[in-house]
Amino acid sequence: MPRRLTTVLAATAAIAALTLSGCSAADSDAGSDAASSGSFPVTIEHAFGETTIDAEPTRVVTWGWGSADDAIALGVIPVAIPFQAYGGDENGVLPWISEALDEQGEDLPTVLSDSTEPPYEEIAEAAPEVILAAYSGLTEEQYELLSDIAPVVAYPDEPWSTDWRELIEITGTALGKTEEATTLLADIDTTIAEKAAAHPEFEGKTVALTSDTGGVFYVYTDADPRVTFATELGFESAPSVAELANGESEFFYTLSYEQLDQLSSDVIVNFGATEDETNAFLAAGYAQVMPQVQAGAVASPFGPAFVSSVSPPTGLSLTWGIDDYVDLLSAAALAADAAE
Repeated sequence: MPRRLTTVLAATAAIAALTLSGCSAADSDAGSDAASSGSFPVTIEHAFGETTIDAEPTRVVTWGWGSADDAIALGVIPVAIPFQAYGGDENGVLPWISEALDEQGEDLPTVLSDSTEPPYEEIAEAAPEVILAAYSGLTEEQYELLSDIAPVVAYPDEPWSTDWRELIEITGTALGKTEEATTLLADIDTTIAEKAAAHPEFEGKTVALTSDTGGVFYVYTDADPRVTFATELGFESAPSVAELANGESEFFYTLSYEQLDQLSSDVIVNFGATEDETNAFLAAGYAQVMPQVQAGAVASPFGPAFVSSVSPPTGLSLTWGIDDYVDLLSAAALAADAAE
């Protein structure tokens, strides 16, 4: 066992024993009576092998993106969640998490320190029975260190690439909430379908999703979940997005400003950190050559929380931001119609 964890784990073992044995009879009964559609043990395969969870976990720590959201959406409140600097409040808590906890009458879990590397000691002190990190950037070394604390569910294939629907399914399996996960996904699909039906102006229109940040123009490929989200609402990914791709990344590529007039589409969705950043893009000479900008067929979601809610969405965030997002898309689509 790594030396830096040895002392912490020894101390934490005592904390865990006190915590778990200190549960009241009412808590134990609640745990056994809770709606659970999973059977244990369960084994989940992932990039670093496989992880077996012997019994339905009640003390859950999450790491990375989305796992905390999905656990809460499935009715399981983690004992510790990661600090989210982008989109979170001063405490690192995302707004849809705060709202969901308020609605459920639950206290805020421990928020782990803001760090790119898992804060091992803090996670150990939380005495988890499972660590969910299925959408994260865990290295194999980090995975092994966390596995000294509790079973770890890592990502299926590549870091930061788990499909958001698959993440809900993985979370449901790990927590014994497979039926609940199926219901959650069905509810989300119903919401998306209802929005698409209410906005026939989306149907068949081509879209390119972009961001202009720090002097660099990004185009998101069909592999990015926010593009998939747009197509589920009725849009079609613009052929120019694939034609201009340079293989820079599976999910995005950069495009020189001199090529922006080649990014043809009916609508552009341009994500911005701030309203000023968004307005600066729209006013820039390189943007003004784009027919979509000239026509006003640009949806401009801005602000860390708003942007985070759809890139990628989670079991909580998609419905949190969908109304405002659809309103922006609708205005851009109608502008495209008017320009024809």
